[in-house]
Amino acid sequence: MPEDQRPPTARVLTILAQGEVEVVGRMPWSSNRTFLVTCTLDGEELAAIYKPGRGERQLWDFPDGLYRREAAAYALSDSLGWDVVPETVLRADGPLGEGSYQRFVPADFSQHHFTLVEDPAHHARLRAIAAFDVVANNADRKSGHCLLGEDGLIWAIDNGLSFHREPKLRTVIWEFAGEPLPPSLCPGLAGLADTFPERAADLLGEAEVRATLRRASRLLEAGEFPEPDPDRYHFPWPLV
Repeated sequence: MPEDQRPPTARVLTILAQGEVEVVGRMPWSSNRTFLVTCTLDGEELAAIYKPGRGERQLWDFPDGLYRREAAAYALSDSLGWDVVPETVLRADGPLGEGSYQRFVPADFSQHHFTLVEDPAHHARLRAIAAFDVVANNADRKSGHCLLGEDGLIWAIDNGLSFHREPKLRTVIWEFAGEPLPPSLCPGLAGLADTFPERAADLLGEAEVRATLRRASRLLEAGEFPEPDPDRYHFPWPLV
């Protein structure tokens, strides 16, 4: 769907938050229970990805409620002005209880980061996602989590393993390591301390918010993309 044919962001958020939900089916290859649903409001239908809290597996290094971090990731992307995460809301009235609802991205699913990065035309968008992951401390940026939408944009999905206060960055996007940070990304980083979204802060712990602000400040101060930490495993698994 071309970008100018998508409903405006405010309308998407309204449909996600208020629309009548119908489950279409379970998404394959998901480690947690994840569902494709439709949200319908005033005759307008929107496909969405529903991640209920009840469908999550317990992890030793992350607290329960990864779906809340999905919503926090959208709020952070929106606050930075980078628009790399599809619209996402929380609802308590889902078929399996409280969970996140994210706009489904119609995409060419044969494409992923490792294929997209071969085209320099995609590098600006991939740099923004790489910077976002540094700030959000994304522990699971697989290649398949970068979708080439029908709107021609690359979207960063599956952001639940983010915002840990300890260093957790695991990503496949290392092509830009050591490169200067694009000037277009700097205003969002510089203003984050003043614009950190309350809706994201409410979903995270205070220590996690402080750690996010520190990462943004350090990235801006460094002025370049970080190099992989040689003392840590810095790739997710599986890679795609």
